[in-house]
Amino acid sequence: VQLQASGGGLVQAGGSLRLSCAASGGVFSGYVMAWFRQAPGKEREFIASITWSGFSPYYADSVKGRFTISRDNAENTVYLQMNSLKPEDTAVYYCATGRSYVIRTSAAVYEYWGQGTLVTVSS
Repeated sequence: VQLQASGGGLVQAGGSLRLSCAASGGVFSGYVMAWFRQAPGKEREFIASITWSGFSPYYADSVKGRFTISRDNAENTVYLQMNSLKPEDTAVYYCATGRSYVIRTSAAVYEYWGQGTLVTVSS
């Protein structure tokens, strides 16, 4: 299984970015997908998660109302739409997937990880 994340870049505060993560090499029915991020000098942080069905995605409080996670099961792709970006959103963003029918926020649950894509928000 491979995850390929893309869409990171440099954006001004208040701007938007859309991250994509394409999964390949497996059958992903029943797999939960998520985004995490890791800022310099900080631990990896859960951002958002979405189940195979796509119902009731879950967000960290720090991004709730600004970020939206979605998935296209036909394309085995998960997206993270990030609006109203803040300098504190600067981090490397990772997508991850693991076998679960429910939302998971712990990184330990996720078996497969993408390589990360850097998001830099300037003030």
